[in-house]
Amino acid sequence: MGITSVYIEDDRTADIVIEDVISQQTRQEALGLVHTSIADLTAPERLPRHFQQKQIGRSIRDLFDVILSEMKSKPNATFHLSNIYSTDNFLYHHSVNVSILAMAIGMEMGLTQKQLLDLGVGTLLHDVGKLSLPQEILNKPGRLTVEEFEVIKQHPMVGYEILRQQDDISILSAHVALQHHEKLDGTGYPRGLKGDEIHLYARITAVADVYEALTANRVYRKGQLPHLALELLLGSCGTHFQTDIVQKFLKTVSIYPLGMTVTLNTGEEGVVVEVAPRHPQRPTIRVLRNERGEDVEQPYEINLMDELTTMIVACEM
Repeated sequence: MGITSVYIEDDRTADIVIEDVISQQTRQEALGLVHTSIADLTAPERLPRHFQQKQIGRSIRDLFDVILSEMKSKPNATFHLSNIYSTDNFLYHHSVNVSILAMAIGMEMGLTQKQLLDLGVGTLLHDVGKLSLPQEILNKPGRLTVEEFEVIKQHPMVGYEILRQQDDISILSAHVALQHHEKLDGTGYPRGLKGDEIHLYARITAVADVYEALTANRVYRKGQLPHLALELLLGSCGTHFQTDIVQKFLKTVSIYPLGMTVTLNTGEEGVVVEVAPRHPQRPTIRVLRNERGEDVEQPYEINLMDELTTMIVACEM
């Protein structure tokens, strides 16, 4: 029915107030729009060309006007993806997730409204080229062969060619599709661009894209723990990713958001009740089950900033 998650009311966690940075209704609208937009762009015979050209970009910008309004109305909220992970139609969920993360980074970097809208259109459609690839390669449940990966590497150029032909989509938005797999040191694809040769929108999208891809569940693998994905981003600063963009990402995204259920290396299970802004990988956990999996009579809290040998080893995503 299009419902990917629910919140569970529990007296033991009733004091935790979870504020989504955008409403569930807006998330669902974004998911539906990316689905129809990609379908129309990759099967243009479905619509008259004049309608296709004028409506797709405009519809997405209208959506991002709403998204930006909601995001700006909650300046103290942290951005997270914990309630929109899905293994079904992962390409569409991935596109929505990446666009929200990229917008959060762009806002933190002080981009203008017009820049944010161009970034939003580009990120929502950044993987449009994948729908033109053989689906057996795109959905292969295992490691790709060298030949198959060469096919996958064609999707940025394919996506760019699709988007640049749309009168209502900015050429800068099209370059997000073209360049989001480029890396600062020139080891990316499809053109091996370096540094400032890569447009800012694509550099922002690269950070959001990799983080989302690493942490989201897929049909062929379980997502990585958020702090492990974060370590990969930090370790690739200056080579793959622009350092200040990753730093802006850290300021805006809560990797273990309030209300997330986690398991500790002690075997205890609990819920995140407080997040340290400078150390998002070390939140405060309210323990609800002991190491034997039994509900505790009186929940208690563990601040991972104080208990340095205690770590999160699993989380429900």
